[in-house]
Amino acid sequence: MDPDEQRVTPTDQRSAAGSTPRLSVVVAGGGTAGHIEPALAVADAVHRLDPTARITALGTSRGLETTLVPERGYDLALIPPVPLPRKPGLELAKTPARLLRSVLATRRVLADVKADVVVGFGGYVSMPAYLAARAYLRPSRRLPIVIHEANASAGIANKVGARFADTVMAAVDGSGLDDAEVVGIPVRGVIADLDRTSLRAKARHYFGLDEDAPTLLVFGGSQGAQRLNDAVAGAADALGRAGIGVLHAYGPKNTIDPVSPDDAPPYRAVGYLKRMDLAYAAADLVMCRSGAMTVAEVSATGLPAIYVPLPHGNGEQRLNALPVVEAGGGVLVADDEVTADWVASEVPALLGDPARLAAMSVSAAGTGHGDAANAVARAALDLASSHRLGRRSRTARGAETPRATSSPDDRTADPDIESGPDIESGDNIESGDNTDRDDAASGAVVTGGVDGGGVDGGGADRGGADRSGADRSEVDGREVDGGAAFRSTGSAPKR
Repeated sequence: MDPDEQRVTPTDQRSAAGSTPRLSVVVAGGGTAGHIEPALAVADAVHRLDPTARITALGTSRGLETTLVPERGYDLALIPPVPLPRKPGLELAKTPARLLRSVLATRRVLADVKADVVVGFGGYVSMPAYLAARAYLRPSRRLPIVIHEANASAGIANKVGARFADTVMAAVDGSGLDDAEVVGIPVRGVIADLDRTSLRAKARHYFGLDEDAPTLLVFGGSQGAQRLNDAVAGAADALGRAGIGVLHAYGPKNTIDPVSPDDAPPYRAVGYLKRMDLAYAAADLVMCRSGAMTVAEVSATGLPAIYVPLPHGNGEQRLNALPVVEAGGGVLVADDEVTADWVASEVPALLGDPARLAAMSVSAAGTGHGDAANAVARAALDLASSHRLGRRSRTARGAETPRATSSPDDRTADPDIESGPDIESGDNIESGDNTDRDDAASGAVVTGGVDGGGVDGGGADRGGADRSGADRSEVDGREVDGGAAFRSTGSAPKR
């Protein structure tokens, strides 16, 4: 068999009792943490609601999922990425063929894991998943789809997928998805249930911070945010003289050189933050970008925040932060206004006003939706159960009434993709990342099981959460032969 045509090797499909096949849930949200983290939060909720369920994450070798998913103990199936070049040219002309290849690879994954439902969160992994779930000639073979949109303005993948999805959910009203149920953004339980007060002393000790000094937490995307780095590091002396401690995640590829007075509270600069739960617990104030997932997590913890939207795209980050800011839980500052002088003036004033911080904390916490992950998980499990029952019923009828003749649909175990669902010009895939790398081969699976992520670890390594709409980055994952199975050797429980 051609390596590109190898299949994901299915794990045991039986429950602990050994009698009933497990429900199989596939989550699709690769690329940036803004798509991955909601997917993993829902995966955790599915696992809580049905510990026997099999959960598989869909991704590519380019995205952060190659790190985040195995750390959380879930299987990761790799498919070829389908980026959409921003300019007309040869790469754009290759997109339809790349999309077809990715859809076929995704369909093999869905067959191998015996998927009962696909749950998509947008991004360039979701489009092939939506098409693979529905693009069958026989309706009986189509899989139910649940879509969740985290951004204030939906991306192309979710706009297209919502046309034929069974259930559509969104973080906020006005996302552009008709009739979407507003549920908020799925947030990991370790963040949603965080007790900052009880963990503060432990968290500050963990990071080597002053236990009593007011503390500022700074982070940008997974690779940091240069504007924030320059402004805060440049104000290190003023912050130190004001008695403010700083925990600054500046990104692994960046460098900063903050200079604080010798007698000032510590200024802790780190490339990554392994424990975002403890980082939130250590802080009195956050300064960050305003990707959808960042806003959701910061609000869930009740942290007052200074949001600095990334000045790119269509203003999605500003829209993400507006509900919290309008409720009084945060401050919105334009990127070009954030300077060392601004930080030196405004941050000490805010941290020196405990009453205002307390009011902001209450307002921020009041904007969250604590049950979003469970809402999406319940919808997925309900559809998966219905699909499984329908499949059993069809199987039983087929056994009782043998067909005398066969139709064209019955001559192959894997019929060609039909012409639909129709995709209008320009709506075939979300704008993706760089296109100058070879496609990952189809169907590879990385089996999770590394301690330090999820509920146990509080989050994956990141220089702050790289959320939807935040500073985007790629992980230089090595190319993987199709279908090759990679198993990590850590000790986290296998999902």
